[in-house]
Amino acid sequence: MATTGNWGFGGGLECVLPCHVGAVTRLAAAAADGKRPNRNNDDGTSSSPSPSAVTLPPPKASDAEPTGLRHIVFGIGASSSLWASRREYIRVWWRPGEMRGFVWLDKPVPEAYSRNASTTGLPGVKISANTSGFPYTHGAGSRSALRITRIVSESFRLGLPGARWFVMGDDDTVFFPDNLVDVLSRYDHTQPYYVGNPSESHIQNLIFSYGMAFGGGGFAISRAAAEQLARMQDGCIQRYPALYGSDDRVHACMSELGVPLTRHLGFHQCDLWGDVLGLLGAHPVTPLVTLHHLDFLQPVFPTVKSRTRALRRLFEGPVALDPAAVAQQAVCYDAGKEWTVSVSWGFAVVVVRGVLSPREMETPMRTFLNWYRRADYTAYAFNTRPVARQPCQRPQVYYMRQSRLDRRRNTTVTEYERHRVPPTPCRWRIPDPAALLDRVVVLKKLDPGLWKRAPRRNCCRVVSSPTKGKDRRMTIDVGVCREGEFARV
Repeated sequence: MATTGNWGFGGGLECVLPCHVGAVTRLAAAAADGKRPNRNNDDGTSSSPSPSAVTLPPPKASDAEPTGLRHIVFGIGASSSLWASRREYIRVWWRPGEMRGFVWLDKPVPEAYSRNASTTGLPGVKISANTSGFPYTHGAGSRSALRITRIVSESFRLGLPGARWFVMGDDDTVFFPDNLVDVLSRYDHTQPYYVGNPSESHIQNLIFSYGMAFGGGGFAISRAAAEQLARMQDGCIQRYPALYGSDDRVHACMSELGVPLTRHLGFHQCDLWGDVLGLLGAHPVTPLVTLHHLDFLQPVFPTVKSRTRALRRLFEGPVALDPAAVAQQAVCYDAGKEWTVSVSWGFAVVVVRGVLSPREMETPMRTFLNWYRRADYTAYAFNTRPVARQPCQRPQVYYMRQSRLDRRRNTTVTEYERHRVPPTPCRWRIPDPAALLDRVVVLKKLDPGLWKRAPRRNCCRVVSSPTKGKDRRMTIDVGVCREGEFARV
C-alpha cells in the first residue's frame, strides 16, 4: 500500500464469510454479519454489543520449538477485479500443504468455491467483512483500504492453533518463505513485534512515515501484538478517517499501542520503475524476504518476457537449492585482466572493466527510476550510484540461466549467460568482457548456517578466466571468507 493503485482496489464490499466449525469460527462469522461496525471508546471497549476478539491460549511447552512455516498465518490483500492476473504471482511462492493463510477479497472469485485449495495451488479465499460503517474521507484513496486494514485482526479471530505470526502482503507481493521464517524466528512471538520496512522512495516516506511498514513490501505482527490489535482496531480505525491506505492505519494503531517498527531490510516495497538489477545486484547483507510492485518492474531475468516465468526460474532453481543465499553479493577481481566481478548469487554476475572498490560495488546502480519519475537520485531512501562513471565502464551483465546441485561435492552450480546489448566505443587497453566472456559458472557450497553467524559478505575467487580464442567461460568460487581473506583492491 501507500502507493497509487495497490491497496486501493476493490468494488462493492460483501459481508459473506465461509462457514467454519466450532465456537471460535462462529465468532468470526458474527464479525461479518453485515452490521455496521460498533463505535468503540478510546480505551478500545465497545459502546454497543460486538464480537470480542478471540484470545489465544497461553503458550504451551510446544512454544519452545523453533518457529517454522506452520506457525505463520498469511493474509493477502487482493481485489477480485485483478485476481485473474495477480494470482499467478501467488502461485510462484505459495506451498500448498506447508503454509497457512488466506487471500482476502472484496467479493467471491471462482477459487472461493473450491473445496480443496491444494488443487488450485493457492491459499484459501475469504471475503472481508462489511466496512461500510467506517468513515473514510481521503479524497484520492479507496474505501477498500478499510477492509484490508482489518485482515490481521480477522485472521487472528479465526483462532488458528499454533499461530505465532500474522504476515500481511499484497496480491503482487512475492515472499521468500524460508527467509521469512529465518527472520521471524529471531524474535519472541509472545512479545509485541511489528516487523517490516519503509519505502525505497524518500518522498513516499516523507508523505507517510519512515516508521511505517509499507504493506506491499509485507510486514509481520507477532501473536502478542495481533491480540492487542484485534481488541482495539475498530475503535482505532474510527479515529483516522483521513488516512490514505491500509498500512497507514495499521501503523496508526500500532503507534497507539506503543509498538515501534522493527526494520528489516529484506522486505522490499519496490517503489521503483524499470530494471531491478541495481537493487538485487547489491542486496544488503540480510535475507531477501519480499519483492513487490512486479507489474511496474521488468522481469527479474530480462531474457524471459513473462514476469511470472522469470520468477519461476528463480524459485525453481536458486530459491529451492539455497534460499538463504539468494541475491547475496560477493566482490572479487580478475587481476590479470583488471576486471571487477560482482556475484549476486542465483540472480546475476556483473563484470566491469577497471578496479572498483567493494564500497562502490555494494552501492546499488541506478538501473531503475524513482516512484516519482521526475525525482532525481536524492529522492531515494538509500545510497545509489550511476551505472557507469564513463562509457568504458559500462557493466557487462550475466543473468542466471540454470542451476543444479552437485550432490557428491555438496556444491551448487549456477550458470550465467551474457545479456547482449549494443557495444560501447572504448579505447581502453583493458580487455572488454563482452569480447571474451559469454558465460560465468559459479560454484558455491550449501551454507544452511549463513544467517546464524554475524552478517558478512561471502568472498569470491576467480578460478579460471577466458583467453582470446579459447573457452569463453569464467569459473568463480563463492563461499565463506577464509582466515585473513577479504576483497582486496
